[in-house]
Amino acid sequence: MAKLLPLPDTSSYDRVAYLVGNPIAHSRSPELHRTIYSTWGKNWAQCLYETTDLDGFIKYLKKDAKCMGSGVTMPFKVAVIPYLDELTEEGKAIGAINTIFFKTAADGSRIYCGTNTDCVGIRDAFITNVKNPQYRGKPGLVVGGGGTCRAAIYALQRFLGCSPIYIINRDTSEVDSVLEECRRNGTANDLIHISTTAQARSVRAPGAVVSAVPDFPPVTENEKTIREILKIFLNGGEKGALLEMCYHPSPDTGISRLALESGWQLIGGIEAMLGQGFAQAVMWTGLEIDGTLRSVARRMVQDRMKIPH
Repeated sequence: MAKLLPLPDTSSYDRVAYLVGNPIAHSRSPELHRTIYSTWGKNWAQCLYETTDLDGFIKYLKKDAKCMGSGVTMPFKVAVIPYLDELTEEGKAIGAINTIFFKTAADGSRIYCGTNTDCVGIRDAFITNVKNPQYRGKPGLVVGGGGTCRAAIYALQRFLGCSPIYIINRDTSEVDSVLEECRRNGTANDLIHISTTAQARSVRAPGAVVSAVPDFPPVTENEKTIREILKIFLNGGEKGALLEMCYHPSPDTGISRLALESGWQLIGGIEAMLGQGFAQAVMWTGLEIDGTLRSVARRMVQDRMKIPH
């Protein structure tokens, strides 16, 4: 078993937030939050809490008086839900939580609330990077079938107004799970699982695409079919914008290259990471994010990851 990170030392900070999950040593989230708070002139931070014991973390969280809240990542985005007192609309609809924030009850005690800011990050990635984005009533496409897929569907439906939403993924059972959950939430009416190249050629091409799969070359027949479907969509109709959520260890992925070769605008995944982190910071602190802070934080992430500006 891999050795876990030591418990964070928060003694030097006035206020702290956490990121709980495993493994998370590679996460850029603490650097992003430190940049946000230091730019505001605050001695605040986000610290990594790497663990396999979610119950132990929640007990730790409830004893930490200077805690602002916590980010939540794999494998706890669904498992954390029973520990929370309330879920936002986004949290309920997506069925996965990436942020814990607090409200104050009438007696002064904390109310533990869960939400999902991944969908906000996806929304902001399109809105802040596409000039005059016009997606309402146009199809959207999600590549993938995991938790990020659910956040992408929500963002494309609720925030950008895309309809219908196509889903393509090498694992049909994952898509079935997404569709079933969306049916329970009443959000599946305009979702279409595209599984063949013939089906892809028979429908209107999308204007916004979110790719939410790891970067790997297609090997199996299913993987090759999905890649061919994606090529059909990227080369049909108007050219839109593709958000490549995969940026670690490199934003130069097979799908990002395919999008550029097909004449699409490519939006890097760090844009969604920035957007979800900004949303967390606002929720935890009430402070505002402006254009200057966005630029400073973006440069920091790009420098750390050696991404050209």
